[in-house]
Order: sequence, then C-alpha cells, then structure tokens
Amino acid sequence: MSSSSTQAIADYLILSLPQSTNAHEWLEQSLNNGKQPLYNLKIPDFQSGTLDSLVQESEELTKIDQQLGSSVAKVIEILNSIIDSKSNTARIVQSRSIFDYIQNFQWNSSKYRLDKPIHELVKIISNEAITLDNDVRASFQNYQAAKSNFLAADRKKNGDLSIKSLHEIVKPEQFVLDSEHLTTILIAVPNNLVSDFNKTYETLTQFVIPRSAEVIAKDQEFTLFGVTLFKKYQQDFITNAREHRWHPRTDFTYNEEVLNNLRKEFDLTQATEMKLKNDLIRLSKTAYLDIVASWFHIKVIRTYVEAVLRYGLPPEFDNYLIKFEGSNLKNVSKAKKELVQKFGYLGGDGYSNNSNLHEYASLVDTDYEPFVLYDFEIV
Repeated sequence: MSSSSTQAIADYLILSLPQSTNAHEWLEQSLNNGKQPLYNLKIPDFQSGTLDSLVQESEELTKIDQQLGSSVAKVIEILNSIIDSKSNTARIVQSRSIFDYIQNFQWNSSKYRLDKPIHELVKIISNEAITLDNDVRASFQNYQAAKSNFLAADRKKNGDLSIKSLHEIVKPEQFVLDSEHLTTILIAVPNNLVSDFNKTYETLTQFVIPRSAEVIAKDQEFTLFGVTLFKKYQQDFITNAREHRWHPRTDFTYNEEVLNNLRKEFDLTQATEMKLKNDLIRLSKTAYLDIVASWFHIKVIRTYVEAVLRYGLPPEFDNYLIKFEGSNLKNVSKAKKELVQKFGYLGGDGYSNNSNLHEYASLVDTDYEPFVLYDFEIV
C-alpha cells in the first residue's frame, strides 16, 4: 500500500521460498547484517484447483490487493483529517496491535472456511472489505456536507460584520420600517475606509438623507452603518458603495422569525456535524481493523497462489515476514537486492539477463522477482 499523502510507519516483506533453500538461518543472521526482525508466516493449505484457475486468480488477486491497500490508506487519511492528533489508536485489529496481528497471523478458519475453493474465499473476503470501504466513503461525504453546513451557519453567527447574521445586532428602531418611499441600507465599511465613507456617502447618489448614517456595530475589521435614502435610488447607492470597496448587506431584512430560524439553524447544524463526526470516527476505526484483516488474508492467499505457480505442488515452501520500521525503513530496497543476490537462481539461468523469465511472470506480477515477494506497508 502506498499513498502520496501518507508515510509508512512500518513495512513488511512477505517472502515465500522453497523449503529446499533452508533460508531461515541466512535470513535471520545475514540479511541486512541480521538487523531485521524475522517472523514465520503460517499459510494454510488451500483448495488450489488447476494451474489455469490459479493463473486467473493471481490476476484477480493483484487487483484486489491494490484495491484493499488503497482502502486502508483512505480510512487512515479520513481518521487523520478528523482526529486532532495522528495517533495509532486506529491500528488495532481484534484487540491487538496491527503489528502483533500480522507477526502472529492465524487464518480465520471460522469465518473463511478452508474447504471452500480459493475463488470463493477471495470473493467473500473482498466483498466484505469493499462494502465497508464504500460505507466509510459515503459516511465521510455525509459528514463533509454537514460540516460545510455548520461552517456556513457559524459564519453567519460568528463571522465579521461583512458576512455574519445581523439579526441579533440590528434593532427595529435603527430601521425605517413600513415606509412607502424611504428605506435603510446597511453598509459594512472597512475600518480604514470609515473616514472616506463619512465624507462621501451623502453624495453617493441623489436623495440620501443628510446625516442619516448611524454606527450600529463595530469589530476588528469593519464598522456597520445604517444609511437612509429614497427607495428609488437604492440600487444606485449599492452599486456605487461597492465601487468604494464598502460592503452593502443586501442580504439583510429585519425579521424576528428569521432571527429565530437562524438560532435554530446554528444549533441544528452544530449537533448534526458533531453526531456525524462521531459516527464516522466509530465506523472508520471498525472498518480499519476489518479491512486490514481482510487485506492480509488476501495477501496470504496471493502468496500461496504465487508460490504454487512458482514452485509447484505439493506446497513445500516456507513463508516469512521481514519487518522494517523507523530508521530501517530505508533498508527495504537494500534487502530486496540482497535477497535477489542470494536466491536469484530460483528464477532460472535466464533471470540474470531477463531473456527467459518464468512462464507465468507476465501474468502473475508485473514487478517480477525470481521468488515470491510482496510488500505490506502500514501507514
């Protein structure tokens, strides 16, 4: 799994080699000077079917492996975006840390019965994970919409005087109400332009009532004025005010019912945003552990399928996990080169000159190695 917006905190190499290589001692003592923790990976015997069916499964497994890796990365990205601190609290699988779960992996035979053929197991596992992934993405979209609604309501309540709701600021007596000819316009004027406003507002258009400008409110950015003029020249006044870089609050109409609705809107959007956020966090944490478990089961099946295609039946191969973390993360590529130097002969004489690769290479894995090797990154 890789993601441009996330960074691995640990990386495992999943390695499968024929038992005849007797690789354990070399891997433990010599690979990267014996610095990498080594674990045995227990892979059960599956109902393998024909070689042709395994080749088809290997293609499908490649796609699903990548898809579930992206799903896990997306869940982590969502959690990191809504939880203040990027902690490892989500990285718990079946009451254990993800590291313990992987390093002591046991196939969930009660959930994924081994008497089922591989293609059925792959379908069951992947469908469960993909459904969860879709649920998380839908929940995230709902939360984003609720958050956007709350932020809009918050701006109305707590923004500056050029954007916030004015219903709790303006009083009825500051308005000309129910007049056939006169109206009151509210103007939010940047504080550094107040002097200019006082000098020019009366001549901005015809029939502005002299000395009618009244300071209604003031904040760090703006001063809110009410200006009275004839309705006939209202639009001209608004247009000219904008040319002066003032902000006419044409969105405001004094109405007690609107004020009550705005109060309800803020409370409702805040409660909805908080509920959907908490629901999303719970769902994402649950989805993380379930998708990671599904993903690693897919990795195990993929390793088995590839090992059978590479090394043949009966399945006589050893499976390992090699762990990299912290400062040793940069040693992954170095370890891969050492593995190729040690076990490259498994690819046959042609591996060194790339002229005669394994017959399944182009079908099974685009990043072909002379043995079975996969990455498993934790971000």
